Parts: sequence; C-alpha cells; structure tokens
Amino acid sequence: MRIPFLDLAAQAGSAGASVAEALAEGWYVGGPRVAAFEQELARYLGPAVEVVGVGSGTDAIELALRGLGVGPGDEVITVANTCVPTVAGIEAAGATPVLVDADPETATIDPARLAAALTARTRAVVPVHLYGRPADMTSIGAFAHEHGLLLVEDAAQAHGASIGETRVGSIGHAAAFSFYPTKNLGALGDAGAIVTSLDDVADRAVKLREYGQTPDRIAHLRADQSRLDTMQAAVLHAKLPHLERWNARRRAIAERYADALRDGPVRLPAGGGEHVHHLYVVRSGERDRLRARLLERGVETLVHYPLAVHQHPAWRELERPGALRESEQAAAEVVSLPLYPQLTDDEVDAVISALLA
Repeated sequence: MRIPFLDLAAQAGSAGASVAEALAEGWYVGGPRVAAFEQELARYLGPAVEVVGVGSGTDAIELALRGLGVGPGDEVITVANTCVPTVAGIEAAGATPVLVDADPETATIDPARLAAALTARTRAVVPVHLYGRPADMTSIGAFAHEHGLLLVEDAAQAHGASIGETRVGSIGHAAAFSFYPTKNLGALGDAGAIVTSLDDVADRAVKLREYGQTPDRIAHLRADQSRLDTMQAAVLHAKLPHLERWNARRRAIAERYADALRDGPVRLPAGGGEHVHHLYVVRSGERDRLRARLLERGVETLVHYPLAVHQHPAWRELERPGALRESEQAAAEVVSLPLYPQLTDDEVDAVISALLA
C-alpha cells in the first residue's frame, strides 16, 4: 500500500459547486463572495472580531503589524522554530525579527525566554500556534501586558484550535491566518486573512490591502495590494462548514497514532491542549534512516522544518548563539507523518505497522 503524505484532491470536490457559481456570476475581484467568507469566518472565530481577507498568510502578518502601527525601528519577538514566512512578514512590515527558543515539550515559543529578548525597541510579540497546537497564550499575554507590547497571533496552522472556549486568532490584538492549500482550511492557491477585534486596525488593514485607498479610490496610506481572490473566497466559504468535522477526524487519527506508538521508535508530540493537528510531528535521532525505511514500505513523510529560521543562509543575522538550541535540535529530529481527514483507518494502520516493523 502506498500512503501519500497528503492528498489534496480528496477534498477539492467539496468546493466545486461554489466555484462554478462564482464563475457564472462574473465577479472575479472582491465582491459579495469575499464579504460572505469574511463574515462567516468572523462568526466562527467568536464575537466581536472582524476578518479582512488578503492574498496570503505572510501578507496577513505584515498588514496586521502595519495596521497596529508597527514598522521601521521596531523589534518583534517570535520563535526560531517556525517557517520562514513568519519572519518574512515581520520584516515586510519594516520591523526587525528577534528570535527566542521553543519550549522542549510543545515546540511552540517558550514564554520563559521572552524576557531575555526584550529591548527598548520591542513593540510586539508574534507567537506561532505551531502544527495546530496553541502557544501558551496565558503566559505570553501576561508578559505582553506587563511590558506594554502588542500581541499578533500567527494562526496559519491552527484553524479551529481553541484555548478553553476561545478560538485562537481572537486572543491577541490581531492574528494572521493562511489558507495555503495544505492547511486545515485550505484554498486552491494562496490566500490569507487578518483577524482583529479593534475597529481602527480592521479599517487600516482594509486600506492597506488595496493601495491604501478608501472605497472612493483616494489613497490615504502608501501601500501595495494584497487581496483575497474571489475564487479562493468561494472555495473557503464552501469548505468552512466542514472544518469542525475535518478537525475531529484529525484528532481521531492523532489519538490512534499516540495509542499505537506509545512504546514505538519515535518521540511523540506532547499531549493536552485543544490541538487541531495540522501536522503530526514525531522526533527521531535517526531521521533520515527512519524516513528511508518508511518510504520503502510505501509511507511518504515530510520534514517541518529542516532548519530553524536562523539556520537559513538568508536569515543568519538573526542567530543568537547558545540561545536557540532547542529549535536547532528540533530541526534536526522532526518528522511529519501522514495525517489528513481523508486518510482511512487502514492507511493509518499501515503507517503504524511500518513504524513498528
């Protein structure tokens, strides 16, 4: 049996009718379908938030920060154990990323490391809800409040995740979502959204996503454009009602892995929390050998991420020698197993058997 890491085509059909309707309407930039998705996502995330659709998750980070007034001369703290788009969005806003290490258990930003990264120029913290696991927002929020910092959630991998009764993306001053096709709620191309409960930030983000203009086409800010494509909005609007069911299936698969691999050859992700399992990431000191063995048995795996941010040649200047060791260790060991809602029980069992063989 061959088990692909991900089968995106398996859920594409859920949006077919919506796309056909959008094509027939002939409205291809903006319009009611974008507004409808923004409103439904806001309703899903919780009371008193507004959603501003944009072109990608990276753009969402940039424009969320700019909407909050973060820019040149400011520093923004984030975690070294994330994908490059997190820091690319911070830098695109004109700010300087400052990296802190990951918690060894959760792989998300370690709140105990925040104080060491704080300077007089620090304006914001961008915690990443990595792999679908919420970061420790209680501790991070307390730190941000104590030091008068803005809090922008990178929720690109955490659609539907919660802390208690509160959805991630509605906790900070603003949040950034990505709808890249591989996400729990994925488009058929690039797409993203800014979420905020602050009216002035939402208004500013609306201007920033389209040349700084108001609806009368008068530019009040200097900006490029980053619009949520109408066709992608149609896809997302059609998929959103399925998100809870798909996330429940992700949790069921993750529980199946955890139960079967408890005494297996890999280190499992920590339990607890309202995880939505965008990825199921295990760790192995013999990663390359493990991946080769699984591939021989038909199981495809990926690595998220093979380098901590500061280990990429383009971002070496962000290195903080000796302060980012857990992120570096994670990058050397992490392996992502197949996990998506359309994965069958037989396929899950085949992955488990290949790991235990």
